[in-house]
Amino acid sequence: MLLRHIRYLLAVVEQGNFTRAAETLYVSQPTLSQQIRQLEETLGAQLLDRSGRVVRATDAGEAYIAYARRALRELEAGQRAIHDVRDLVRGTLRLAMTPSLTSYLAGPLIARFNASYPGITLQVIEKTLDAIETALAADQVDLGLAFSQVRSTEINSQPLFDEKLCAVVGLAHPLAQRATATLAAAVLTAGELGRQSLALLSSDFATRSFVDAYLQQQGIAPKIAVEANTISAIVEIVCRGGLVTILPEAIAREHPGLQEIQLDPALPHRTVSLLRRKDGYQSAAARAFAELAGSLASAE
Repeated sequence: MLLRHIRYLLAVVEQGNFTRAAETLYVSQPTLSQQIRQLEETLGAQLLDRSGRVVRATDAGEAYIAYARRALRELEAGQRAIHDVRDLVRGTLRLAMTPSLTSYLAGPLIARFNASYPGITLQVIEKTLDAIETALAADQVDLGLAFSQVRSTEINSQPLFDEKLCAVVGLAHPLAQRATATLAAAVLTAGELGRQSLALLSSDFATRSFVDAYLQQQGIAPKIAVEANTISAIVEIVCRGGLVTILPEAIAREHPGLQEIQLDPALPHRTVSLLRRKDGYQSAAARAFAELAGSLASAE
């Protein structure tokens, strides 16, 4: 049995159609159908239900595909292992990060890695925490930078440092001007926060879930004026308007148009972690990046 048969089967199931699957594989439809028939004959079971408009896996097909995907994933990891260059002269590293971390951590961390290993191509993908877990389990990325509250038992989490969240305003906001006038750090109580108009990240962000839990704990019914699904949009809105947001303190410190405001009581810290698949193959590039990321923990 050839790997080609498995790839053909997976393509048909993913596309739900022989014609589209053949197009994605750059083979003719008769060739594709013949290869699937050969696989079914070899296994002695019908793998696909061809009776409807959409081609679906049979019960036997579903059972087989679960193992086929796993085997294909391991074989592809084996191919990367063969091509892994121990001296890190060349190679590729697939890195997934949550959006809040790309806003302040990606730049300095990747710059340091690139300076040390200029021959390694970094593929950086922005994903939510749940999507990073899924991508790691499916071997679509090598490493993830996210938060420690992973749910999948297939993922290892290595703590790096604690991230602090705070209220953030633009420099023209009265809270920022109050801090400038008093030459002291501005403090915003939970009661005062409840009277502010807020610009918050949308609910698919881990940061938003963290903020919502804090607001609920403090008994605050937030006045949400704006929701946005990118941090850059939130930063731009807050810089130019009279709204308050809650973001990692590091973002406020790195942006010249923002002023951090301490909350009383403060939000709990959350742990930034390096994520990887348990027992998954780790290339030399992945191990080098993990070592560099680990140095963040000692630097904090």
